[in-house]
Amino acid sequence: MARKFFIGGNFKMNPATAAARDAIVDTLNKAQLDGSAEVVIAPPALYLLPLQQTLRKEIALAAQNCHTNDSGAFTGEISPAQLADARIPYVILGHSERRTLFAETSDLVAQKTQAALAKGLKIIFCIGETLEEREANKTLEVCRAQLDAAINLLSPADWANIVIAYEPVWAIGTGKVATPQQAQEVHAALRAYLGEAIDANVASSTRIIYGGSVTGASCGELSSQPDIDGFLVGGASLKPEFVTIANVKGA
Repeated sequence: MARKFFIGGNFKMNPATAAARDAIVDTLNKAQLDGSAEVVIAPPALYLLPLQQTLRKEIALAAQNCHTNDSGAFTGEISPAQLADARIPYVILGHSERRTLFAETSDLVAQKTQAALAKGLKIIFCIGETLEEREANKTLEVCRAQLDAAINLLSPADWANIVIAYEPVWAIGTGKVATPQQAQEVHAALRAYLGEAIDANVASSTRIIYGGSVTGASCGELSSQPDIDGFLVGGASLKPEFVTIANVKGA
C-alpha cells in the first residue's frame, strides 16, 4: 500500500517574536513545494489562528499538545474540542519533551489520543528511547510499551488517523542522527509489531516517520529507506532548509 510521505515541522517554543514567525511563514509561502509530501507545521498555540489566515493552504497546521477533556478548570491547557472547533487538523502527542519534562505517562498520552480522535483530529504520535535504554538494548521494548497504551484503547480503524513519529530521545536537539540503517531497523520492527498487535492492514498503511536532528543534509539517505515515511523536524523547521526536506522525495 502506498503511503504518502509526511513532513512535520515542530517549532516547539519558537520563534520568540511575531516578526520572526512571519519571516518563517514568508519563506514557506514563497517556496516551490513539489507536492510529493504532506507538509504540516506545529507552531506555538498562540500562533495557530493567525497562521490560518496567512499560511498557504497546501501546508496544514498542528497543535503541539492537547488535554483529555473538552473543557473545564485546567489552567494553561488547550482542548481537543477547541482545536476541532478552530479547524486545526493535527495535534502532536507524546513528544519526548512532554514525557520527560512534564511527566506525561504513556497511559496519559493514549488517553489524549483517544480524546483527540473522538473530535476528529489527526495525531502525530511520538515514541522513542533514551540513550541509556538504547545502550541497554531496550529500544523496541520501550517503543512497544509506549504504543501498547494506545493500542489497548483504540480500534484498528483509529490508526488511519495516526502518524507514528519514532524519535530516539538521544538524537533530539543533539545534532546526533540515527544512521539510516539504525532508523530503518527500528521502523521495520515497529511496522511488524503493528501487524502482530493490531492487523496487517494497519501495519502496511500506517506512516512511521523519523525525528531527531533531521537536516537538509541528512534527510536524503534516510528518506530512501523503505519503512521511513517522512520526518518530524525540529530546529531545521525554523530554517529555509525545511523546504529542502519537504521536497526530498521529489529531488
